[in-house]
This record gives sequence, structure tokens and C-alpha cells, in this order.
Amino acid sequence: MRIINTEEFNELIKSGTVLVDFFAEWCGPCKMLGPVLEEVSAEYPDIEFVKVNVDDNMDLAESYGIMSIPTVYLFKDGAVAAKMNGYRDKGGVKAFIETLQ
Repeated sequence: MRIINTEEFNELIKSGTVLVDFFAEWCGPCKMLGPVLEEVSAEYPDIEFVKVNVDDNMDLAESYGIMSIPTVYLFKDGAVAAKMNGYRDKGGVKAFIETLQ
């Protein structure tokens, strides 16, 4: 999963389905969720998986009301389709993604 900045984010979410992991380097649960998202991303080739470091992109985190991390958003053609807070195991992440199906 690649880390993107605010400019890339705004362009990326405009079309298609994008899963965005809002995280920070110092966050323990974020470090646990990262590998789970990497693994799950292989099973969903139609979804773009990216990460946004909230410390480096505070404006973006603030505009989406990120109060705790990790927070994961699913965007569909520019609109928020679903939101998940906190760590989830592989089954939990897949269940979250399946809310779009």
C-alpha cells in the first residue's frame, strides 16, 4: 500500500472504489492493521488501497473528522461509502469491504 498526500488523495477518490487507511507511524493499532490491509488488498483488485499519514496531512484528517486512528474510509466515486474505526482482523476488514457489495 502506498502512502499518499492530500493532493493525491483528492484526485484519487474522484472515481472508482478507494480504501483509505488514516494512520500514524507511532500508532500501535495502525501498525497491526497495516499488514492485514496489505493481505486483504490482494483479494480486491478492483479497489485501490492507500494510506494517509495524519501527522503529515492534518488538514485532510481534520476535514474528515479523524478523531482516532486507525480510521478507514471506503470511497465510491468521490463519496464516502463506509467508515471503520480501530483495528480489525482479516475477517473484520473483509466484512467491512463487503458492505459495498
